[in-house]
Amino acid sequence: MADPKGFLNHGREVATSRPVGERVKDWNEVYVPGSLLPIISKQASRCMDCGIPFCHNGCPLGNLIPEWNDYAYREDWAAASERLHATNNFPEFTGRLCPAPCESACVLGINQPAVTIKNVEVSIIDQAWETGDVAPQAPERLSGKTVAVVGSGPAGLAAAQQLTRAGHTVAVYERADRVGGLLRYGIPEFKMEKRHINRRIEQMRAEGTRFRTGIEIGRDLKATDLRKRYDAVVIAAGATTARDLPVPGRELKGVYQAMEYLPLANKVQEGDYVAPPISAEGKHVVVIGGGDTGADCVGTAHRQGAASVTQLEIMPRPGEERAGHQPWPTFPMLYKVTSAHEEGGERLYSVSTTHFEGDEDGNVQWLHLIEVEFVDSKLTQKPGTERRIPAQLVTLAMGFTGTDRENGLVDQFGLDLDERGNIARDADFQTNVPGVFVAGDAGRGQSLIVWAIAEGRSAARGVDRFLTGASDLPAPIRPTDRALMV
Repeated sequence: MADPKGFLNHGREVATSRPVGERVKDWNEVYVPGSLLPIISKQASRCMDCGIPFCHNGCPLGNLIPEWNDYAYREDWAAASERLHATNNFPEFTGRLCPAPCESACVLGINQPAVTIKNVEVSIIDQAWETGDVAPQAPERLSGKTVAVVGSGPAGLAAAQQLTRAGHTVAVYERADRVGGLLRYGIPEFKMEKRHINRRIEQMRAEGTRFRTGIEIGRDLKATDLRKRYDAVVIAAGATTARDLPVPGRELKGVYQAMEYLPLANKVQEGDYVAPPISAEGKHVVVIGGGDTGADCVGTAHRQGAASVTQLEIMPRPGEERAGHQPWPTFPMLYKVTSAHEEGGERLYSVSTTHFEGDEDGNVQWLHLIEVEFVDSKLTQKPGTERRIPAQLVTLAMGFTGTDRENGLVDQFGLDLDERGNIARDADFQTNVPGVFVAGDAGRGQSLIVWAIAEGRSAARGVDRFLTGASDLPAPIRPTDRALMV
């Protein structure tokens, strides 16, 4: 363990953010570079000898958190990196993007602020990259088997890396022009600079993984042809069908899905555009949806120079402390102030959009809303609370309902779906089609990055067993496992 008295001697400290006035003028990550290293040893020392580390239950990857906390406390970065990579292929992604259910399950969090597990994690991996402790791990020999992975998000990348290291020849197909899936085009640069993806992809290429971009399975290449070419296929295409808002005025210009808006801002950072085709500059922006994607839209609008930003959420505002029905060690629904919210804007809770109003040219100008409340567990509108707010750009960030059905991938393979519209799979993550497996949101439904990586690792074991009859690859979760929530 780390310092036995660490949690008694040190309070919780987190990464220092750059001033709002500075960071909204650029697209760099919001935290002060290097601000963690001077404090991280003491923060890691707060990890207790708790006997049963419930942080393991909070994280589906089975991260060896007390072990790498101890190494970080001792500043043995090489050993810390080895323990970190033992369960997580991409800790630089999770250390920046994960909402840290491990911290919600931290034993110290029962009566004190939890250990800064996420900050320790990202410190370890950043140091590992700096010191050259992250190196390609090419297989000792090839199996002669081939695998196609459809989708290059965290689930697809994790499955691909595991299978490549097991000796199989793996090709990753990505319909976008660059590798990374939603990590590339759905996550704004200020949350994770894309250089972190680029260097991990270079590591994977050095290990032998091949990447095929600009190819959409189902449209550019038939699913049946893909199956003929490879000994096994892993579908990690995500849950990319966005939930829509069927209200009057939805057809007006200026109303977009979040994933129509966010990728364009990222493409500017990639050098594809000088200015985004859809911009918030000088406009009154309304973001519908109170989750992380909505916050990403808020932060993007700030950086584009929006006149105002308002975020709407149909649910009531969560509390700032655990509710009685969400006890430790479950992952509670709490009021979060993200870096984007620190930068300004208004947040409205318990409101529902009734319709949009446009000008004579068909451009959205106003959003009409009404307050709502739960009566006998049923959401009802409150009469007399109707009003309108200015809206010249509206982004819909209300989540996703399942994998893409329009491109033909599901139907061409002949895949069964479960009752929620996700691709059905067995205990080995194999679909009803022999040799075709599914990992990530395509099989689980919309979820967190840690679950995606855990699914990719687990599906890789199923594929390896299918190809060779046995497997030494780890499988941290089963398809039926769910987050520790109430």
